[in-house]
This record gives sequence, C-alpha cells and structure tokens, in this order.
Amino acid sequence: MDDALIVVASVLGATLRIAVPLVLCALAGVFSERSGVIDIGLEGKMLAAAFAAACLGAIGWPGWAALAGAVVVAAGLGAVHAWACITHRGDQIVSGVALNVIAAGLTAVLGLVWFGLGGRTPDVTAGSRFTALFPQVARDVEAWPLVGPLLAEVLLRHNVWLAAALVPASWWLLYRTRFGLRLRAVGENPAMVDAAGISVGVLRYGAVLLAGGLCGIAGAYLTLAQNASFSPGMTAGRGFMALAAMVFGQWHPLRAGVACLLFGFLDAVAIRLQGVVLPWVGEVPVELIQALPHALTVVLLAGFFGRAQAPKALGRPYLKER
Repeated sequence: MDDALIVVASVLGATLRIAVPLVLCALAGVFSERSGVIDIGLEGKMLAAAFAAACLGAIGWPGWAALAGAVVVAAGLGAVHAWACITHRGDQIVSGVALNVIAAGLTAVLGLVWFGLGGRTPDVTAGSRFTALFPQVARDVEAWPLVGPLLAEVLLRHNVWLAAALVPASWWLLYRTRFGLRLRAVGENPAMVDAAGISVGVLRYGAVLLAGGLCGIAGAYLTLAQNASFSPGMTAGRGFMALAAMVFGQWHPLRAGVACLLFGFLDAVAIRLQGVVLPWVGEVPVELIQALPHALTVVLLAGFFGRAQAPKALGRPYLKER
C-alpha cells in the first residue's frame, strides 16, 4: 500500500512539473489567438527564453533577474512577430515558423560559440535556481500516514504555484475585465472595435507581447527550476503540444489548463513505463514511450481542430477602411 501510494504521488508530482511550461504556453496562445493573431512561434520563444535564463543563471545572476531576462527575450521575439503580422500584415504562420527556426538555430550556435560545450550551457548556479518553497514542511508532512506522501510530493516540493494561479487569473482577465472584453471582440470583429474608437493594433500588440512574456516564464522554468542547464532543442515540441491543448480547450484558459494536465499526466505515465515488462508485450520500447505525447498532439489536432470554434478573425490581418 505504501509503495503504491508513493508511485501515485510520484506520478502526480511529475504531472504538475511537466504541465507547468505547457500551461504557460497554452495561456500565451489563448491571449494571442483570442486577439486574432496566430502564434505558431510559442516553441521558439520558449526555447530562446530557456537559453537566456540559463546563460544569465550560469554567470551568477539571481533567479529573479534571469527570469526577467528570459521574459524580455521572449517578449522581444513576440514584438518581432507582432511587427511582421500586425504592422506589415504578413503571413502569421510563416512568421511563427520563422521564429521557431531562428530560435532553434541561434540558441545552438550561440551556446557552442560562447561556452564550447556542444551547444549546452554550464550548470545554473545554486543561487539562480528556483527550488521548493516549503522544503522543511515537505519533509515534516511526508511521514504522515496516507496523505503525507501526496502532500509532500504533489504540493510542497514543486514550483507550480505561479502557473496554477495564472490559469484562473487569465480567465478573470479575459472574461471579467474591460481589457478582456475588448481583446475577445478584436478577435471576433475587429471592424466593430475600430468603429468604437479602440485601436485594433494596440490591442493585438498587447496580446502578442503578453503571450511572449508568458513564454518567457515557461522557458525560464525549464532551465531554472525543472533542469539545471540548457541543451539544444530542450523544449522538445512543448510549444506545439501547448497549441494542441489550447485548441482542445477551445481557446478557453480553464479548459486549456485541464488539457495541459492531461498531457502532463500521459507524459509522466510514459516515463514510469520505461523498463516495465507488460504481459504478452514484453518490455515497453523507449521509442514508443517518447512518441506517446506527440501522438496525442496529432490525434487532438486532427480530431478537434475542425470542430473547435476558433475566433472568427483569427489569422486575418486587419486593414482599416478609409
């Protein structure tokens, strides 16, 4: 019983850890696409932010400063995307793909030139890392019967509180504030918003920059909390998984957050299956385990994209009538 409880606690804790960057990127996609701007570049912005946070953390910057640097880098890439898509009305998908390609190549090259470690960065210093908020409390409650391991492993040993708080906060911002009403309106009918004397461009710029900031937090989490250094391509498709979760959640923050938890749970279970021998199957192949989350991404996109109700002006540049 104790062993089973420890396994359950371990899987649930891993689910939360894995889901954090997915949740942050999915919220970024919700804000951007609710304003009418497709954001395929979530992956690239998160990767660039992870690299920036690792570089700053490796040279001894405190965690909050490295996090701020990651947010600035990701928001800067978001500004480039907004400039191309909103100001110059470029193709939003092409711009997002270009960001992904640039981030993947530039982070690997800069890491190789600056540190000479094959594209990796040195380990982040201990003072730059975000560790558990309540380590002593976690050790104290772990000995409690039944609920102790669950409380310690699921709630007290992780830095998931910001992501957990941002989900309801994003819902409140989108559905209970004037800014959210205008943002959703500009993604549905930008001409109506413009006729009311509200700048469509300003609203869309704000949404894309906010999405960049959220991607920056997600990237910083990967290198300052979940891992201890940067390696090329370490996002491993998380940005695209977050897009799938956003579509599955129908561009709604709460539903997208639940979808990210589903992705995190399946990924955590897949990790636990490594080396497990199943009846009539034998040892589960590692390649199959690694492919499960991405296979689910394809299934969700293929099964729900056509039926999901996207914002009506999504992907359409707005040209003000004169």
